[in-house]
Amino acid sequence: MRTTVCLALLFAFCAVPTTAQSLDDPRVGLGAGLFDAEEAIWNLSKLSTTLPPEAFVGVTNSDLAFKDKYAIQGNYNGVLIWDISDPATPVLVKDYLCPASQSDVSVYEHLLFVSGEGFGGRLDCGTEGVEEQVSADRLRGIRIFDISDITSPEYVANVQTCRGSHTHSLLKDPEDDENVYVYVSGSAPVRPAEELPGCSDLAPDEDPESALFRIEVIKVPLGDPTQAAIVSSPRIFEDLVAAPSHGMSPADIREVEAARAAGAFIIVHQGQSIVLPDQYVGHFMGQWMAQEGREGDPTAADSADFREALTDMQTMMAGPDADGGDEEDDGPAPGPTQCHDITLYPEIGLAGGACEGYGLLLDIRDPINPYRLDAVADSNFSYWHSATFNNDGSKILFTDEWGGGGGPKCRADDPMEWGANALFNLEEDGTMAFRSYFKLPAPQTSQENCVAHNGSLIPVPGRDLFVQSWYQGGISVMDWTDIDAPKEIAYHDRGPVSAEQMQMGGSWSVYWYNGLIVSSEIARGLDIFRLEPSAHLTANEILASNTVVLDHLNAQGQPMYRWPSTFYLAHAYLDQLERGGSLTATAVVEARAALYQANASEGNDRLQMLNHVATLADTSQDTDKAALLKETLNALAQ
Repeated sequence: MRTTVCLALLFAFCAVPTTAQSLDDPRVGLGAGLFDAEEAIWNLSKLSTTLPPEAFVGVTNSDLAFKDKYAIQGNYNGVLIWDISDPATPVLVKDYLCPASQSDVSVYEHLLFVSGEGFGGRLDCGTEGVEEQVSADRLRGIRIFDISDITSPEYVANVQTCRGSHTHSLLKDPEDDENVYVYVSGSAPVRPAEELPGCSDLAPDEDPESALFRIEVIKVPLGDPTQAAIVSSPRIFEDLVAAPSHGMSPADIREVEAARAAGAFIIVHQGQSIVLPDQYVGHFMGQWMAQEGREGDPTAADSADFREALTDMQTMMAGPDADGGDEEDDGPAPGPTQCHDITLYPEIGLAGGACEGYGLLLDIRDPINPYRLDAVADSNFSYWHSATFNNDGSKILFTDEWGGGGGPKCRADDPMEWGANALFNLEEDGTMAFRSYFKLPAPQTSQENCVAHNGSLIPVPGRDLFVQSWYQGGISVMDWTDIDAPKEIAYHDRGPVSAEQMQMGGSWSVYWYNGLIVSSEIARGLDIFRLEPSAHLTANEILASNTVVLDHLNAQGQPMYRWPSTFYLAHAYLDQLERGGSLTATAVVEARAALYQANASEGNDRLQMLNHVATLADTSQDTDKAALLKETLNALAQ
């Protein structure tokens, strides 16, 4: 086990900006609107935008999971199930009303899992919420549904946890066909023991069973999910101390000072001043007034009293250290108490934990007892949010949700290393070695919440491509094949939801699934795209990626992509040899003609053409890519 801290503001080799913003970008200056905002698109085609049903309009759309021909979309009011077999006209097959935040979803075979963390979620899926501080009706944890009939989910079980489930990750152990495992990440305050026996918010040295500094592992028998239960609570944060952090950006400082002068409500979280958006002020003030027994519209006196009470409310919700107080006299403050996301890659036995102030590398070969191999921190990162491995498991990227997803963090003078991706090589000794950053290259306005968020690999053979959401920064496709020089190769973006004030919107998450790029739009519904050929990506590469067919996909569960041996695959590798300039132009033309002729031939004629292509591949200076082409040719020759 190793812990590395990269003080990126102090050491130049840790701060390697790999992108630069351009004011000439077509995404700059797009007109605002909820459903009629101007759009910019490059190297993608948009197939559809589908609005949610009435009961879900105006309620946050969250994450996605996929099964067969269906996209399952979480929403703070429940779950939406879309038939996307015709991506131009998705069909809603079920809207299941069951409020909870965030309603992150995952699926395996006949089971659907849904996260619940907020204090208003009910065991019975009721919409009236839960007002009491301690209630037997409250749901904070994992809901389990039987979706044998996906048009009619059956709520069969739940597993309650002490901190609820902000997100979760589903693990199918290659050695276990009887069970699946759910890793639960909960970031809310610990619930009282009166509500869930055994819950404790004491430090582990005061209470070894503390709910802090651990995750939960739930074992779910596929044959009887009603027996799902927590089987371990690994303390993967042992010995970590508070990570280094950065201050406020110039844009933040200006906006906080202007907001304070205008009388806005401001809280301090982890040492940074945050202006509460109007919708949050209204929500929290309404709760406070109800608790205080105050009726009617808020008065000036109510607002003044609420301002004084806000610090206590924040402490209750986020903990006593939320204001970034001083370290204890006896040493540095402790490190993270929970992860935000844990991305599981069972086929290589590893997981990437994005855990507040750290990125963790975990060994998950024993699903019940994961343990930490390495931990990295970076003062350029504010909140380690999610992780993704490349397909062969030689690299990992982490995203930084600076500002918590509710702030505009892609403004022209926001640092390019903040709210970005950090890219690492995985070393043979089980450690992570930082290489570069990538951030959305198009500056966004102060009316657009924008920061790095969820995405997935795109299975283009021989390359590492990542499609990613940036909230109101839109979606972007990053090529990180060269980890030292990642670059953007496609995008879609809309103008702000509002031109007057920051209102939540944009892509919460976006994933490649069976040839489609599907985005959960926080305010606008469901967007579906396809990749288009360009100078950065050929038609053959797209066709080869589309030969990968999945039966399901989860946000925090990573499959290993494998490509069937097709002529699309051979042409894709040949295109890459041409793009890299490692074959002469004459050899490329001759090889491509021979491939077309082989595809139209049989028997010995086909074999001769394939052998000829292999001979030409041997002249390439890129021996690794030539080997992939020859491997495909050999398979086609069988």
